[in-house]
Amino acid sequence: MLRHEFQPGRLVAGTALLAAAVIYGGDAGGAWETPWFVVIPLVVGGLCLAGAVGVVTGQVRRRRVRPAPEGADAAGHARTPGG
Repeated sequence: MLRHEFQPGRLVAGTALLAAAVIYGGDAGGAWETPWFVVIPLVVGGLCLAGAVGVVTGQVRRRRVRPAPEGADAAGHARTPGG
């Protein structure tokens, strides 16, 4: 059972920021040399992509038809016993 709703936009944003952290971490650790301006397009592009994924996800979820709960009428109102 899921504890929360899956949000792929946050996954994309986290991946982009984690990649930026790895790039700067490798530079700080001496594994490679990274110019300071390399990470800016990665972060900005990742956040823009995350926003686009979030919008698409919202549109898909809004269009999805949710089945009415059992015991509800066509308008989604709960029926009372005997009524």
